[in-house]
Amino acid sequence: MAARSAPSCHLRLEWVYGYRGHQCRNNLYYTAAKEIVYFVAGVGVVYSPREHRQKFYRGHSDDIISLALHPERVLVATGQVGKEPYICVWDSYTMQTVSVLKDIHTHGIACLAFDLDGQIKKLRLRLNYLPQVTQLVNETRAGTQRLVSVGLDSKNAVCVWDWKRGKVLSMAPGHTDRIFDISWDLYQPNKLVSCGVKHIKFWSLCGNALTPKRGVFGKTGDLQTILCLACARDELTYSGALSGDIYVWKGINLVRTIQGAHTAGIFSMNACEEGFATGGRDGCIRLWDLTFKPITVIDLRETDQGYKGLSVRSVCWRGDHILVGTQDSEIFEIVVHERNKPFLIMQGHCEGELWALAVHPNKPLAVTGSDDRSVRIWSLVDHALIARCNMEEPIRCAAVNVDGIHLALGMKDGSFTVLRVRDMTEVVHIKDRKEAIHELKYSPDGTYLAVGCNDSSVDVYGVAQRYKKVGECVGSLSFITHLDWSSDSRYLQTNDGNGKRHFYRMPGGKEVTNKEDVKGVHWASWTCVSGLEVNGIWPKYSDINDINSVDGNYIGQVLVTADDYGIIKLFRYPCLRKGAKFKKYFGHSAHVTNVRWSHDYQWVISIGGADHSVFQWKFIPERKLKDALHIAPQESLADSNSDESDSDMSDVPELDSEIEQETQLTYRRQVYKEDLPQLKEQCKEKQKSATSKRRQQAPGNSIRLHFVHGYRGYDCRSNLFYTQIGEIVYHVAAVGVIYNRQQNTQRFYLGHDDDILCLAIHPLKDYVATGQVGRDPSIHIWDTETIKPLSILKGYHQYGVCAVDFSADGKRLASVGIDDSHTIVLWDWRKGEKLSIARGSKDKIFVVKMNPYVPDKLITAGIKHMKFWRRAGGGLIGRKGYVGTLGKNDTMMCAVYGWTEEMTFSGTSTGDVCIWRDVFLVKTVKAHDGPVFSMHALEKGFVTGGKDGVVALWDDSFERCLKTYAIKRAALAPGSKGLLLEDNPSIRAISLGHGHILVGTKNGEILEVDKSGPITLLVQGHMEGEVWGLATHPYLPICATVSDDKTLRIWDLSPSHCMLAVRKLKKGGRCCCFSPDGKALAVGLNDGSFLMANADTLEDLVSFHHRKDIISDIQFSPGSGKYLAVASHDSFVDIYNVISSKRVGICKGATSYITHIDWDSRGKLLQVNTGAKEQLFFEAPRGKKQTIPIVEVEKISWASWTSVLGVCCEGIWPVIGEVTDVTASCLTSDKMVLATGDDLGFVKLFRYPAKGKFGKFKRYVAHSTHVTNVRWTYDDSMLVTLGGADMSLMVWTNEMESYREKRICDSEESDTDSEEDGGYDSDVTKENEISYNIRALSTNIRPMFGIKPHLQQKEPSVDERPPVSRAPPQPEKLQTNNVGKKKRPIEDLVLELVFGYRGRDCRNNVHYLNDGDDIIYHTASVGILHNVATGTQSFYQEHNDDILCLTVNQHPKFINIVATGQVGDSADMSATAPSIHIWDAVNKQTLSILRCYHSKGVCSVSFSATGKLLLSVGLDPEHTITIWRWQEGAKIASRAGHNQRIFVAEFRPDSDTQFVSVGVKHVKFWTLAGRALLSKKGLLSTLEDARMQTMLAVAFGANNLTFTGTISGDVCVWKDHILCRVVARAHNGPVFAMYTTLRDGLIVTGGKERPSKEGGAVKLWDQELRRCRAFRLETGQVTDCVRSVCRGKGKILVGTRNAEIIEVGEKNAACNVLVSGHVDGPIWGLAAHPSRELFLSAAEDGTVRLWDVAGKMLNKVNLGHAARTVCYSPEGDMVAIGMKNGEFMILLVSSLKIWGKKRDRRCAIHDIRFSPDSRYLAVGSNENSVDFYDLMLGPTLNRISYCKDIPSFVIQMDFSADSRYLQVSSGCYKRHVYEVPSGKHLLDHAAIDRITWASWTSILGDEVMGIWSRHAEKADVTCACVSHSGISLVTGDDFGMVKLFDFPCPEKFAKHKRFFGHSAHVTNIRFTSGDRHVISAGGDDCRSVMSWPQKSRPLLVKEP
Repeated sequence: MAARSAPSCHLRLEWVYGYRGHQCRNNLYYTAAKEIVYFVAGVGVVYSPREHRQKFYRGHSDDIISLALHPERVLVATGQVGKEPYICVWDSYTMQTVSVLKDIHTHGIACLAFDLDGQIKKLRLRLNYLPQVTQLVNETRAGTQRLVSVGLDSKNAVCVWDWKRGKVLSMAPGHTDRIFDISWDLYQPNKLVSCGVKHIKFWSLCGNALTPKRGVFGKTGDLQTILCLACARDELTYSGALSGDIYVWKGINLVRTIQGAHTAGIFSMNACEEGFATGGRDGCIRLWDLTFKPITVIDLRETDQGYKGLSVRSVCWRGDHILVGTQDSEIFEIVVHERNKPFLIMQGHCEGELWALAVHPNKPLAVTGSDDRSVRIWSLVDHALIARCNMEEPIRCAAVNVDGIHLALGMKDGSFTVLRVRDMTEVVHIKDRKEAIHELKYSPDGTYLAVGCNDSSVDVYGVAQRYKKVGECVGSLSFITHLDWSSDSRYLQTNDGNGKRHFYRMPGGKEVTNKEDVKGVHWASWTCVSGLEVNGIWPKYSDINDINSVDGNYIGQVLVTADDYGIIKLFRYPCLRKGAKFKKYFGHSAHVTNVRWSHDYQWVISIGGADHSVFQWKFIPERKLKDALHIAPQESLADSNSDESDSDMSDVPELDSEIEQETQLTYRRQVYKEDLPQLKEQCKEKQKSATSKRRQQAPGNSIRLHFVHGYRGYDCRSNLFYTQIGEIVYHVAAVGVIYNRQQNTQRFYLGHDDDILCLAIHPLKDYVATGQVGRDPSIHIWDTETIKPLSILKGYHQYGVCAVDFSADGKRLASVGIDDSHTIVLWDWRKGEKLSIARGSKDKIFVVKMNPYVPDKLITAGIKHMKFWRRAGGGLIGRKGYVGTLGKNDTMMCAVYGWTEEMTFSGTSTGDVCIWRDVFLVKTVKAHDGPVFSMHALEKGFVTGGKDGVVALWDDSFERCLKTYAIKRAALAPGSKGLLLEDNPSIRAISLGHGHILVGTKNGEILEVDKSGPITLLVQGHMEGEVWGLATHPYLPICATVSDDKTLRIWDLSPSHCMLAVRKLKKGGRCCCFSPDGKALAVGLNDGSFLMANADTLEDLVSFHHRKDIISDIQFSPGSGKYLAVASHDSFVDIYNVISSKRVGICKGATSYITHIDWDSRGKLLQVNTGAKEQLFFEAPRGKKQTIPIVEVEKISWASWTSVLGVCCEGIWPVIGEVTDVTASCLTSDKMVLATGDDLGFVKLFRYPAKGKFGKFKRYVAHSTHVTNVRWTYDDSMLVTLGGADMSLMVWTNEMESYREKRICDSEESDTDSEEDGGYDSDVTKENEISYNIRALSTNIRPMFGIKPHLQQKEPSVDERPPVSRAPPQPEKLQTNNVGKKKRPIEDLVLELVFGYRGRDCRNNVHYLNDGDDIIYHTASVGILHNVATGTQSFYQEHNDDILCLTVNQHPKFINIVATGQVGDSADMSATAPSIHIWDAVNKQTLSILRCYHSKGVCSVSFSATGKLLLSVGLDPEHTITIWRWQEGAKIASRAGHNQRIFVAEFRPDSDTQFVSVGVKHVKFWTLAGRALLSKKGLLSTLEDARMQTMLAVAFGANNLTFTGTISGDVCVWKDHILCRVVARAHNGPVFAMYTTLRDGLIVTGGKERPSKEGGAVKLWDQELRRCRAFRLETGQVTDCVRSVCRGKGKILVGTRNAEIIEVGEKNAACNVLVSGHVDGPIWGLAAHPSRELFLSAAEDGTVRLWDVAGKMLNKVNLGHAARTVCYSPEGDMVAIGMKNGEFMILLVSSLKIWGKKRDRRCAIHDIRFSPDSRYLAVGSNENSVDFYDLMLGPTLNRISYCKDIPSFVIQMDFSADSRYLQVSSGCYKRHVYEVPSGKHLLDHAAIDRITWASWTSILGDEVMGIWSRHAEKADVTCACVSHSGISLVTGDDFGMVKLFDFPCPEKFAKHKRFFGHSAHVTNIRFTSGDRHVISAGGDDCRSVMSWPQKSRPLLVKEP
């Protein structure tokens, strides 16, 4: 029976033999104290070579696989494998955890690296004495913060941490294949380098964005796997490759290679002050100087310790010492000047598994043997390897005979070998079996050796007969696992793989079948895992065999076991009952294969299978424990809950009934409030069909919570406090209550939407924290004065929060969840940041308390649980309370800190108070009978309260009880508000203050105890059990309730708010009703009986018992109350005559239980509702069933209406009616308003009758779960509601419509959006439905088909000439204008001008900068700063896709700071994810990049008032709103914004916490509270005809006014979130833009309207939007549509939908167009003037525009049709234009008159060309044709011929220089040549090769094969142009890139330079005359045209 408690002895880890060299690298370093740090299994080891001493870090729960040393060499970071792997940062001197980083990676952490944070303090202390180490530690802690880690997940995620705070700073997918090494570049800020399988990447960190650039191997070296790297100065990076070469990188380019640095892969590279050390698979170490010139080579294979195959995995060079770690688990130390004599400081087993372990019978030696075929002998005293011998086969088991002379080894091949221990020479080798030998043992008398094999046999050999086989045991059916001999050597017991135990007689091997024969046998050793003596090592209900080894210590009566989970356990021996208690020890990572006691029981040796390690544990027997208290609880992150016996606890006595009851409570919900939005979405369709009819309006009146009866004491503790000003704060249901005891009034915090489970008060007593139930439950911190939330914390708990506590400084908050592991979270509550998180316990935690002296420490107490925690970075490290011999691990109900940081006091479930010092229990004091539920610390003492109903005051050390107060009725003071239900109620909360003791009881009472004794009852409610019965008095303000707590209570609803009377019932009740005269009260009980009582005295008048099931409703007939109808769950309604007390009728016919009954006003008819949702009618008093047509039902006048069914209340059922029931309803006496209660805790008001589905309502949340009943008082002045499970009675005052104007209303109008949205506007609809192309996913803009050029088989040319030939030279490919110039290829392009602005679908994206000198806007993926005076532009080009929004920081501290948001694909945080760039507009420096989870893109950004926060809105389906601290790249808060498009969200100009979002039928007013975003929908209030329209713009005024512009042209004015007036028709069309001027408060609006005398599309208004002045934009458009407005000094800046930016003078209304561009549709046509620096663009907006290269639009022609192509004649005097409708025309340049036009085709004209001799015009179209026209025949333009057989549509055409040929490229990737003008197809390749072309714009042909990229599966090269000099070629493609090539480029995948700027497609590209500029046009791109002069560096443009 002894096994009921764990043994009281202990193991301490003393030594670990081994080092993890396999599959790891760079994991061995010198620390600052010259110790060596490395890891093995799950243990970090710090080894001091001087003292030959090891220290251990044991914070990991699985194999460590990566290690990094901080640059200052004291702190170490280690990463592990596992499902939820974490990183520990720890101190190599104290071995304490500094930080834990978790919850990000999966599978494992492959590499780690620390950064040096700017302040590189080279504290090269020569550490001669220790104070300096400490100093070093402290300096280290002050500095560096960043650590990078790489995961083993499929994306090899790279994560940057602030390790001190345990916070993720940035994350990105690392690579598609393994990453082997990562390092910070310590010489450049924010730069990292990673390398791995066939790649190296150079990362930069900006904001939260990690952006990689792949290293370019180029021609310098082969693309191969890079294994390790080191960074050096001047952007140099050295890396070691798989081939043994060293690659040297400058920036991202490979600049040189050091060939053959090693002959095989280089696994490790270490940088130090002297240079670099590298180590490779060739067994060599090489040292290099700082410029990587070789210094020396050390070949370890050639040294005395070396061997063939030695492979270096890790190298560390410090001064004259080098550390080397090898693949085979050895650590060498080399002194440089004796490099041929390496010193072996550690060795261990390697490869395969380690299974064999034996101990020497009389010396402190252990023998191990492994699959690496070595057998090793270790000295346990010297901690060293003393002998080693290599065998032929893997070794699986070992045994030493009794005299210690022979060592037997069992092999994997079925043989065994015997060696002499002395010199390891072989005695004998025997092979009788074919399968592995698992176990062998010598008999105690030394005569026999038993050998157990995998083939289930045991062979017995005679030792003296040279190991001749003398017997065989064959009883087992499975492989043999363990053997033990009896002490007299006559019996052998075995265990096999089936877990069976067999006995054999020795030496013959006959099986003993009769168990009696072996009953008294004493076994010489006990290593078997099955048998009575070791039953207790198995868990109670498990049949798994995961215990690999046991060994019994008979003397110490302990047993040690080893299992598959890496755990060593100590049990008492013998342990007979399953599930015995134990102590457990971690260290091994996976399975521990064997464990043995040393010969003298001083040590335990354990070996790890996969980790190859040997652990030596010191055994500390019980008697020594007393002196060794410091070793008590092992600090561990490994959840010790893995195996909950952590069994220092003996079985705890049965729990107290109350606690037992509480642990059974579940807080899980079928439906959480958080689920409602999704549920509503799912029901959308159903609702749409129903809402085609106009729905019933919500009622005019509203209700306001007035008083709540109840206090939650039955399952909560310590949740009752005095506030600063003496009010009392507590909670019930979902309400935080502040009770003023002088005025008997309450105020309410209504921010929660489900049960509040805990409450804590801030040290200053002004703020309160409350935690609630929920799927993702929240904690609210709110102010008791203003009742406003300050912060809301969520995201880390599940199901609910059961305990909270503030720190002493009030800055932090600790919380505990009710998830299965009772997670503990530490918060910085103001910021809403999670600081640390840990799993608490698998059993319930009742309390968390923060240490008042040390903010990083806290305690938790709960079921068999007392734990002391300290914070370590992102984790918490817990130590269990150590009880020792003083007590047992009891259930703790409460805990407080004492007068020093070490002292804690806890109250137990048995009535004791435990006193703790640090983690040790020092004494216990008996305090109460039954559990101590609450305790409170005073300045000089303590106060406790318990189940015994006694409050006790104690002195400061719990020596004396100073005073007790019993809570009794007799002590109640006369001023009490109510009655005490029973004496000595169980006390659950105590608090002191204001001269009183405040007490909360389990029965829901709050009492105030005066220090002198009298007790005042302040608040009470029902006790545990559901409350259903509710009745209001017919003419007094009182009500009655009846509950499952078996009480009937009468409550006063008038000012006294108290319980007037109470009566106990024999059973619980579910319903009650007053008689019409108010004198009698009928009560229905749960056993089927009911009674009538006197309403004043509550004494019985009469009772009946006719039914077996619950009585569910009871109602007196109206008038005299002659009849009483009683409804039961038996599905009947009985009708009784009250006067004669007889049953007079029974209503039958219901198919289910009855839920509600109502009488008609004549008392002749009953209406009945049933659980099957039937609405039935019965005649009274007989109960005959009636069928009444619906039409008639409506005419009946009802005395009361409490039904939930029928036509009159169809509208009360919600959209999600399947999920929730409406449980109760009640109609006001004026029959106007119907109140309902439902299962989700909502109280709703509907207009009556609520006909038609889904009526509109007002909704109120205060109850947590189902509202069981609602009743109006007799005069409708109050509504009383009951909460079922929350036991609360809530009283609401009814506020009539007239009263409402004065106060803001607190309900939501409806769960569904309004149908009307204020009209339709094409622009709004387009913008709402637009889908954005993502450049990275771009597809071709033309519908091409066929095989791409670079994939086509090339036909051999007929005319392949020999290299030397006499033939004439080939003609030039291209006619060039080399006018005596030297030809020089173009080096580079740089973006100079962008023509265009994105106004079509963006808004508020044009702003003034620098006092109006510059304007900033965007187009394509370029941010543009445009100087107003000079027209020059500069560009921000870091975006990689379309910019959609732009904002400017208005704060003077952040001058010229701009934020831009772009489109992107999904949110995987890779480079293509949507991102926001914050940059300096003047120097174009990127200040921060925020990668965000807004899939699709970012559509709105806004800076806060201080400029430090940034708000962004996404285009994802939820339209997520996110707030960022942009300088740190930290996301503060994020929440779904709305299910439809949000157009704009803006911060209030004076706030960092308030902002407003507007969108489709949506305006929301948001508050940032901590990390939570709270929103209120805009309320339309009672303004007549106000409707929720689609809102498009927002502006702000003083006094919390907000203005929103609508689709109908109105502007809505909001005060807070209530609509207070509408400025009707502020514009005639949608109001797209609004701007608030900060300096004078004036507001600019911009809309869509036709210019008229009085109106204009831009208006300037006063601060309140009452008067305005209109401005007309003289654009010549029929309608002006303004998309952006901004106001500067005396000027208004306007951006229009037509891509114009106009400056309007406020005084003279003069308009100045600053920027213009094409409006709609792609720009396809582009033509450069043949001799001047001009060009034309033609677009689908029906215009052709003439531009000069300086950026001015010189002219514009409106064609009336979409244009597709344009071309100048060779002299520049004519222009040909091709249209989308198949028409083409020729204009004269001088007069812009049409010279001729013609339409011979129906499809679009794709290209149009004049021949070089100006005679012919070629017109290529979508109809697969080219038509020729002879211009000499005049403007009639008759077609003279056409080209036949073009297989697809025409893309580009070029004439030959002599005008005789035309080359045509077509949509099937084919190029054809035709004769001009005949149109004959030319097929002779030789002839084609000899043609000289006048121009080259074709994307096809051998000459341009090189322009097609490898990555063009989906997207194409769209356009090309060769320079006039004939040697350069530019192309544009579907990815928006402009590329520069040399011409010709016949080789595939030619080298090129790329330029970005356009968004998805570049449609056309041209050189201007003289090749000075390149002009490119964008397709999708907001129509930008970009101009690129040739310069020094690349650049590009684009737009959405």
